[in-house]
Amino acid sequence: MKKIEIKTEYIKLDQLLKWAGIVGLGSDAKLIIKNGDVKVNGEVVTQRGKKIYPKDIVSVNDVGSFEIVRVEEK
Repeated sequence: MKKIEIKTEYIKLDQLLKWAGIVGLGSDAKLIIKNGDVKVNGEVVTQRGKKIYPKDIVSVNDVGSFEIVRVEEK
């Protein structure tokens, strides 16, 4: 499982998909979220603004699963 590092307390789901390079555009993120292709901790999520926290597991159909980890800024 790939780890995605964030430097903040949380990140919104659509921003995470762009940050991780899973989608190129926000409109692409909106579409796959709306279609039910994204799960957070095993549950389908259709809210693109859902807050994703460290230790959450985000799964995207046909792409894979990702663990969110927080790294401290130096």
